[in-house]
Amino acid sequence: MKHPRMFTSYVMGLLGLLCAVSQPAFSQDPLKVAPGMYKLLFENERVRVMEVTFKPGESIAPHSHPDHTLYAITGGKLSITAGGKTQEANIAAGQTMWTAAETHFAKNVGTSTIRILVTELKEPAPKPGTPKPDTK
Repeated sequence: MKHPRMFTSYVMGLLGLLCAVSQPAFSQDPLKVAPGMYKLLFENERVRVMEVTFKPGESIAPHSHPDHTLYAITGGKLSITAGGKTQEANIAAGQTMWTAAETHFAKNVGTSTIRILVTELKEPAPKPGTPKPDTK
């Protein structure tokens, strides 16, 4: 080969591009994946609060959340895929849910616009056996 440095640079460039394109879904921030659907409402060092709006037929690409709670402002029907399993959820306005950290994607398969408040916890869950703080 005449130009081994040029070939090495080319291969390294391709590898870098492949790594950038194939980032695992678990590292995908929903605010970046779907900036038209997710709106940041509040953030500090412990939590992040976002509002997500799903119009009928609208879907979001794979993204991830740490442990989080959900509060449905308006309800509807979502198809949610996580861990290779898909399930449909009928969400009622006022419903509150807890979800452990996961990567998922979703689609509004109903006829109404769904609005949900998502509160992500930035602190990791305590290790089993860790004493709880005194709340007195």
